[in-house]
Amino acid sequence: MKQRKNKKVPSLSRLSWYLLLILGLSVFCFLTLELWLSPYSAAYKETGQISAGYLLYAAVGLIFSTPTPFLSAAFIAVFREKQCLRKFLRGIFRTEKPGKTILITAGFCMMALVYALFCGTPNGSPWYMLPLGFLIMIPFVGIAEETGWRGLLQPELDQRMAFPWSVLITAGIWWVWHFPLWLDPTSNHYGDSLIGFGITIFIWAFALAAIYKATKSVIACAAYHAFIDAIGAVYDWNMLFDAFPGSPAAIIYRALWLFSAVALWIVSDRKEKRETAQRCDSREMC
Repeated sequence: MKQRKNKKVPSLSRLSWYLLLILGLSVFCFLTLELWLSPYSAAYKETGQISAGYLLYAAVGLIFSTPTPFLSAAFIAVFREKQCLRKFLRGIFRTEKPGKTILITAGFCMMALVYALFCGTPNGSPWYMLPLGFLIMIPFVGIAEETGWRGLLQPELDQRMAFPWSVLITAGIWWVWHFPLWLDPTSNHYGDSLIGFGITIFIWAFALAAIYKATKSVIACAAYHAFIDAIGAVYDWNMLFDAFPGSPAAIIYRALWLFSAVALWIVSDRKEKRETAQRCDSREMC
């Protein structure tokens, strides 16, 4: 009798693993927070009294909900690729050209600040809350999200499809991931425009893709993301970024924001291809 050859079952790709983990963790958080613990959050918002249920609500949100992209990327690196956790964490902070990275990141942060100054409504908080909020947001929002979105998802999609499709798909996944916030009456996004936030996500996805393309630095993307969220410490964040259609000045400024991101991506891509071609030519000469 002929022996059947054991067919090797192909393993899931990094992208497939990431999307499955994001989906699984997001469903877990939705069922836990929105369908079980949300009454405790609503009670805290109404009375200001902290209960055990609210502490559990906050813990699940802090440990599992916001850092879902980080947890998914870390799981793939440590358990699928057998990478040392320390090496994975070092990769988040790796920056090949610090001066260039700081300049580009600061430039996009300044664009966000100027946008807030001209189009935003101050909430009355002192200005020192902006740098304080920025420091808090870097680990709990910037690194928690960008380790997955720009550190893994965007590069994986870049290998499979052309710009700008990879950015559009990243933006779509990122937008859907935020959707449960619009279902939670205690969320600061509740009642805001999904379209307005979708446009914001679209612009930020291009800006962050351009920053990563130019710097290859996850921490640069994390810093930019954290700075944008920290603007909410001194400005009405929802009116500034969720409003639709927005003022004519906001529309024009957002268009310039998007144009700057696309231009940086194109310039960085051409430079990258030129450097790759030069390395290939030098190898052939050797």
